[in-house]
Amino acid sequence: MTTRRILIFAPVILMIVLLQSYFWVPTYEQQTRGNPERFNEYITASIGDASILNPILSADASSSQIESKIFEGLIDYDEKLRFRGRLATSWRVYETAFFYLNESEAIPGLGHSNAQQIVDFLHAAKLKKTPPSPELKSTLENITEISVIPPRNYSTERQLKDSAGNNKSIKFDITAPAAIKLVLKQVDQDLFQNLADLMGDNYFKRFDGLKYLSASPPIETDQLATYAADLLPAVEHNPIIEFKLRPNVKFHDGHILDAGDVKFTYEAILNPKNLSPRIADYEPVKTVEVIDPRTLRIVYKRLYSPALNTWAMGILPEHLLNAEVLKKEALRLGKDPQTFSMRQSEFNRNPVGSGPFVFREWKSDQYIHLDRFEAYWEGPPNYKKYFFRIIPDPLTQEMEFYAGTLDVYGGGTPPHGIPPHQNERFQNDPRYQSISDTAFGFSYIGYNMRRKPFDDIRVRRALTMAIDVDKIIQYVLYNQGERITGPFVKQTDFYNPRITPTSYDPAGALELLAQAGWKRNKNGWLEKDGKRFEFTLITNNGNDRRKSILAIAQDAWKQIGIDVRTDLLEWSVFIEERVDKADFDAIVLGWVMSVDPDLFQIWHSSQTNPYQLNFVGFKSQQADDLIIKIRQEYNHDKRVRYCHQLHEIIAREQPYTFLFVRKWTTILDKRIVIKDIDNQGETVYQKITPTRTGVYDYYFNKWVKLSQAPRFAP
Repeated sequence: MTTRRILIFAPVILMIVLLQSYFWVPTYEQQTRGNPERFNEYITASIGDASILNPILSADASSSQIESKIFEGLIDYDEKLRFRGRLATSWRVYETAFFYLNESEAIPGLGHSNAQQIVDFLHAAKLKKTPPSPELKSTLENITEISVIPPRNYSTERQLKDSAGNNKSIKFDITAPAAIKLVLKQVDQDLFQNLADLMGDNYFKRFDGLKYLSASPPIETDQLATYAADLLPAVEHNPIIEFKLRPNVKFHDGHILDAGDVKFTYEAILNPKNLSPRIADYEPVKTVEVIDPRTLRIVYKRLYSPALNTWAMGILPEHLLNAEVLKKEALRLGKDPQTFSMRQSEFNRNPVGSGPFVFREWKSDQYIHLDRFEAYWEGPPNYKKYFFRIIPDPLTQEMEFYAGTLDVYGGGTPPHGIPPHQNERFQNDPRYQSISDTAFGFSYIGYNMRRKPFDDIRVRRALTMAIDVDKIIQYVLYNQGERITGPFVKQTDFYNPRITPTSYDPAGALELLAQAGWKRNKNGWLEKDGKRFEFTLITNNGNDRRKSILAIAQDAWKQIGIDVRTDLLEWSVFIEERVDKADFDAIVLGWVMSVDPDLFQIWHSSQTNPYQLNFVGFKSQQADDLIIKIRQEYNHDKRVRYCHQLHEIIAREQPYTFLFVRKWTTILDKRIVIKDIDNQGETVYQKITPTRTGVYDYYFNKWVKLSQAPRFAP
């Protein structure tokens, strides 16, 4: 009986406690009455604590939110999705490209030629007024320098596994022929394709690197050919980014930030001891060169158009984390300096950056406290203090927001926003301002295309047609969502607005399934070759939205005669045993998208192995080609065109049933505004509005809370 009474009365007691907190916690006005400094404090909350305050090591949203206030990158996106300088004042993106002299191939109009003759030939082609094609003309105009790299002899070593699986060292002796170096004003992935119009289709294709390579001890010819392609590529693209850094930027301890800190950050990411989750972003880098304290040159070993975006990474202070400092810290902590890494450093709980706020205190599972950086290069923020509180219970967050002990509701990371059913109530409350936009993440049902019948496009289309997605948006999201048709962020140019969502059409779904050989039996179930159409739809436990989608999809498919079982799995089991191993029929999940449209890891056919992200097994040569073009193309308009084509392919193939992107709403006190100075030196106030990508705190450093909300024109 005692247990039963506890179970009955526990919720009641909890509600009483929450209600008293609502009525008894001092209001914002009461807090500020004897404490005007409360106007200078911004307090936000998250359901989860940060894990590690080091931008090259963290992978969770809470840590990233704090790091964005403490650390600064070289660049970031402005409100219109253009790159803007932060620690960098300017940058230049260009390319050096190389191709080897092909002594076996004749050039049309020139014949078999030496390197200098080819240089002269290309110079002459640049001077011609009527080259063979507009593409070739554009390519030649883009070339600013042409020069010869003389032949050279050198040796290098590689590790090769023998038949027993043991590593053995192979020495390669290389007698490289002369090469031609081209310097381009802009990166051009079509450079050699267009030059082939001038030099012949086979000049680059038939370069035989094997002639110039020998191995010791000798290895099989096919193995040697593989190494020849790597060590002596016929052509090579080397994109380059040169950054000019902002002068006199200080870390929070007063130390001046320079190009050496940027190079150190890159090397720390690549250091395997640090186990950085960012390593894939920087693997394409060939060299990072410090030209002078304010100038940095990054050379890439291949075309990689997301490159510029990666330098939004927060820059670490070399003087606090270099090898000698870490060695001393290891000895002080009684740990082995040989195995001690940055990941074990106390810096990660006491970070020092160059961003607008200085770290002060971190009480685990309670709060993180930052103070504004008075020497911040852009000027100190208006808020003097920033508090990041950990409040796991959303209802408690709501009560504290009402009481004024939080300045924002629904603004944690990721910005889930307020619960959808509360949207209208908050938006109509005159005390608050609501900020809404569409999230970057989308929800979907994915089909394992390795398994029948999901390998049939008609089946996948039919499964999508049978689901009333508008019903999901209405009843699960309270209309706080939008249909989506593909894997790109809707607010960007890369999303193809011409593709319309699949209509709800159960009858049309049955027609498609009939074409695929599925017929209803006497019990109403679909059958083919005597086998019932049945499968299991799974998702993770603890996510009510996905659980609801599971139930709605199951019912929808049952209506057309498909026997669907459902299963809710604990998160670690769900990911490690089912998703990572591609052991499922169909799955309800979501993706968080990036502004950059590189989708290689999710959609390229090379990424379909266990523990890779193309776990539905989508394969399309046409899609693969576009994915490579997208990640190699530096021209924005061309990337948009390729993305739209890829969007069309994915929408047509339906490896996913694309469901929706959620709308989010964040609530702030109306008295929080943007404070700025106009051209006449007068103070002006502006309403807080989201950027094109929905970032509502883009101008956070200019935010201020007033005693009364100003009036804005409608």
